Amino acid sequence: MINREQFENLAKLARIKFTEDEYKKFSSQIEGVLDYMNILNEVDTSVVLPTDQVNGLSNILDQDGFVQGQASGSDLLNCSTLPVDSNQIRVLKVIK
Repeated sequence: MINREQFENLAKLARIKFTEDEYKKFSSQIEGVLDYMNILNEVDTSVVLPTDQVNGLSNILDQDGFVQGQASGSDLLNCSTLPVDSNQIRVLKVIK
């Protein structure tokens, strides 16, 4: 059985506060989880390669690059559907 000190240390690591009733309820459940972990620790995994994903997909990334635009600022303002005033796009006031 997991002792009180071990339980409190585990709760501290998990940043969880337990009441006395919860300690009584969960200590046996945690004991079962730890027993199962001990069983898993007995399995020889020395020949198993580490796995970071299992579906065979991989990321394909393109190089970032900068392409000089051919539109001028006035061209962009002229194609805007928003109202333009003094070479600036007029937007609604943001209220917090």
